[in-house]
Amino acid sequence: QGSELGNWALGHWTEEGYDLFENFPDLASALWAAEERKLVPHKFPNYHIPIPEHYLAEDATVAVETRAIMAWMDKNPFVLGANLQGGEKLVSYPFDTARPVSETPSAAPRPPDDYEDDSPELQETPDHAIFRWLAISYASAHLTMTETFRGGCHTQDMTNAMGIVQGAKWHPRAGSMNDFSYLHTNCLELSIYLGCDKFPHESELQQEWENNKESLLTFMEQV
Repeated sequence: QGSELGNWALGHWTEEGYDLFENFPDLASALWAAEERKLVPHKFPNYHIPIPEHYLAEDATVAVETRAIMAWMDKNPFVLGANLQGGEKLVSYPFDTARPVSETPSAAPRPPDDYEDDSPELQETPDHAIFRWLAISYASAHLTMTETFRGGCHTQDMTNAMGIVQGAKWHPRAGSMNDFSYLHTNCLELSIYLGCDKFPHESELQQEWENNKESLLTFMEQV
C-alpha cells in the first residue's frame, strides 16, 4: 500500500493500543509549569530532567516499547538522533508540545475587547537555531524535499518551501520522543519523513534511496 492508503500516522500504535509518538513523559509541560512558579533552575532543572516517579510505576500506562527505548537512551549518551518515517516529506524538530498562552513568558494581559481565542503558542527550545540548522542540513540535501510548489504530500505545504517545520506548528502533541530525548538526555533528535508513500513499493525503493542518500550522510556529518 502507498500513500493513498495510509498517512504518516499509520503504524504508530502498539498491539496493546499505545500511540508510541505520545507515550513518553511530558517533560516540556513539567518544565513550563516549574518556570511559572519560578523554580527553574534552582529547584527544577532545565536539562537532564528526571522521569516523574508516577511514570515509572508498574501500573503506569506505558508501552513495553517505550520503556525499552527510554532505558536504551539512558544507557547510551547519544548527542544526535533521527527517527525515520514515511507518509510525508519534511523534517520536524522540537518542541512538539505547544505551550499554553498562560505559560508563555512573553504573554501579556490582553485588553477586554480582544476576543482572540487562547490557542497554544509555539515555544522555541534554547537550541532552536541548532535544531533548524540540523533540519535544513537534511532537507536541503534531499533531492525533492524543498520542492513544495505543488503543496505537501496530503495537504498544503506547512514548511514555507523549506522542507522543515517545528513539530508544534505542524502536529502539536505532548509526550513525544523528540521532546523527551532533548529534555531528559540532551540529545538533539528530529523526525525525518522520507517521502509521501508510507509503504513504498519495491520498485520505488531505489529512487527513494537516491532521494535520501546524500541527506542521510550530510545529517550524520553534523555530529
